[in-house]
Amino acid sequence: MNYELLHEDDDLLVVNKPAGLLTIPDRNGEKDSLHAQLERKYGKVFIVHRLDRETSGILCFARNETAHRHLSMQMEHHTADKYYTALVDGELHHEEGEIDKPIGEHASIPGKMSIRMTGKPSLTFYRVAERFKRFTLADVLIKTGRTHQIRIHFQSIGYPLAVDALYGRRPGFLLSELKGKSYKSGKFSDDERPIMERTSLHAARLKLDHPKTGLRMEFQAELPKDFAALLNQLRKWNR
Repeated sequence: MNYELLHEDDDLLVVNKPAGLLTIPDRNGEKDSLHAQLERKYGKVFIVHRLDRETSGILCFARNETAHRHLSMQMEHHTADKYYTALVDGELHHEEGEIDKPIGEHASIPGKMSIRMTGKPSLTFYRVAERFKRFTLADVLIKTGRTHQIRIHFQSIGYPLAVDALYGRRPGFLLSELKGKSYKSGKFSDDERPIMERTSLHAARLKLDHPKTGLRMEFQAELPKDFAALLNQLRKWNR
């Protein structure tokens, strides 16, 4: 599974991770990951932040310990800005807002997070980018980097991601959901394939200071094909 290299220098690697690829090896023993692929090519690479397996988009990695400390401090002190594109279920009531709720591990379900008063402080800002019937596309900025932060924060206000098997209402998005009775499946099969079958979340932009020069840098990653295709169908349906 190939990643897209967005930037490379002696201190920093910035890549566009495809959905379905782990950032680091998981607890179940699957070893293939973006980190492993980068280390096979570049040697020692340091992890700065992560994306969920089913989330696509921008990640940065450090190539030495000094750069790692510098970049990690930017993440810890929230001076690096991480922007996401999220498609959520429902029509957001406000054009913009913030979600300030602590997040911690779920009390009884391993691997799942929840809003917990004893959890870590978590802050998410959002702004409506586009509205559809029953769905909203939002630009999201997170100032903390908690596990599943955007997914659990939007679920907590009644607007889970449009596609999210763990926190949402559907594991995949079917075209028939938009077209209803007018939908006709393929000529030779009644088994409909989802337009999108991973979380409807993409890490679209990243702003940070270069660990050596101090210059502010900005990186962008275009929406992957599955996400763009879903939005095109929503726009057609909206008309």
